[in-house]
Amino acid sequence: MAKYTHEQLCLFAQPASETEETKLERAIEAVKRALGNSDIILSDKYEIFGQGSYANNTNVRNNSDVDINVCYTAAYYYELPKGKTKDDYGFSGNVQYSYSEFKNDIERMLVAYFGRNNVIRKNKCIHIQENTYRTEIDVVPTWEHRTYIGENNDPYNFYRGVKLWSDDGEEVINYPKQHKNNGINKNTNTQKRYKRLVRILKNINIKMADSGFYKNINITSFLIECLMYNYPNNALATSIYDWNSILQDVIRYFWNKTREDCYDWYQFLENSEFLYLMIKHKWDRSDVHEFMTKLWIFLEY
Repeated sequence: MAKYTHEQLCLFAQPASETEETKLERAIEAVKRALGNSDIILSDKYEIFGQGSYANNTNVRNNSDVDINVCYTAAYYYELPKGKTKDDYGFSGNVQYSYSEFKNDIERMLVAYFGRNNVIRKNKCIHIQENTYRTEIDVVPTWEHRTYIGENNDPYNFYRGVKLWSDDGEEVINYPKQHKNNGINKNTNTQKRYKRLVRILKNINIKMADSGFYKNINITSFLIECLMYNYPNNALATSIYDWNSILQDVIRYFWNKTREDCYDWYQFLENSEFLYLMIKHKWDRSDVHEFMTKLWIFLEY
């Protein structure tokens, strides 16, 4: 007998409650007001958008926070095709404003609006404390990042992403908008099971940790969402609609793909499909393999 019934797993699959959604929406509006009320940087020089579980509609009940990307667009980082130089693209001049100055300015704006006691600067983001009116918020300052493609030196032929520098000097490039759009498409192509499956696994991971059964800090919300993105659409869409059967198939799939003698996991992609999921991250193959083993035992399969 499985630990949870299909009906219980259906509850795990549900998005955040209406009350939590309201707090999340208030958080986003508060950040927009905080930045909009300041003249430190001009409003037409940056873009504000949600990223992470909330923006991707994979957040779970009682564990929802908001990640808000504040992207500077008046200048950008870039990556050119191999063998190309900035002269090939006609790039010239130096930007007088830096990423670190931008992050400092964003922090000052948030402190001015929310108060110093409610704002904590972290390595990659600026954290705003939760209160009774809003949920906690991570504001992520980024700059636009362009990856140029093709051989004809076309300055308009590029993929647009974002880039940040952590306070300890790490360079991070990602593509949150592509991540969101690809997740929407996968959900549509799997009878809307993809995001439900992600929420189920996030909830189960929380329950394993809360019960003292298993906790691995490398098994993040982002990792779970991207892992399930790599599960074949046809397998998820055509499965019998029984969550225990689906979970068993999913666990078997990733357990086999992450064996020591199998190298398919090298090809796993983040949802954006621009970056590899299992390369240059804090998790590795063994984390995922162990997670699948623990899931099977915890769910009493």
